[in-house]
Amino acid sequence: MMLVDTHAHIYLDQFKDDLDDVITRAREASVRNIIMPAIDLDSIRQALELCDRYEGLFVMAALHPSETRDAANADFDAVNDFCDNPRVVAVGETGLDYHWDRSFDERQRESLRRHARMAAEKDLPLVLHNREASEDLVSILREEKGRLQEPERLRGVFHCFGGTPDFASSVMDLGFHVGLGGTLTFKNGGVPDAIARIPMERIVLETDAPFLSPVPFRGKRNEPARVRLVAEKLAEVRQLPLEEVERITTGNAIKLFGLGE
Repeated sequence: MMLVDTHAHIYLDQFKDDLDDVITRAREASVRNIIMPAIDLDSIRQALELCDRYEGLFVMAALHPSETRDAANADFDAVNDFCDNPRVVAVGETGLDYHWDRSFDERQRESLRRHARMAAEKDLPLVLHNREASEDLVSILREEKGRLQEPERLRGVFHCFGGTPDFASSVMDLGFHVGLGGTLTFKNGGVPDAIARIPMERIVLETDAPFLSPVPFRGKRNEPARVRLVAEKLAEVRQLPLEEVERITTGNAIKLFGLGE
């Protein structure tokens, strides 16, 4: 069986000295595909360059919420153009981050709406960053789905999922998937409880490399090969054979991101 890491920033400087080895370890761990989320326009270009070097890599295009304070219309136009590249399989990561700086919340919300409309227009999944902003995220996505003639076109992933059972229910009602990574393995992290009502068919796996490395590597640089540890933990939590977790989550990722097309 194979795995898909649906969220890994392997274009960052943390990988500049040993990316060949990182990719080799991912292949040895049966990681079929790696999808690289964007932070800004430069990161999209860097990710596309990596697609020329390695097979099985794909790209997202977006402006991270932390990059929206000074974003211009030309930046969103550039993201829109990148979405026409066949190696771009999602709009992301966008979303809301209310943790560090609340001085440009409205710019973040405007950016999320623009990305959501772009994803629906391009018929691409939307990948969402969420930090202390669950209520606003759900509210905005409901509004954006409500304005569409084909609301099913607005779908995607709540990356690095966690939260209350009620939040999980809202995400399911929206028709979105959840992305599970290293936090699933953290003691007292609360993720197993948060996903208790989420069916396997709505789960994809991720690392968020180089961040959020799973136990027993917590605190160290993360990498795509460690998505296997997330799969093993999910198998334990759901009391399923590992092969079943691999089959379902890989199938989910392939279908959602169109990786088999």
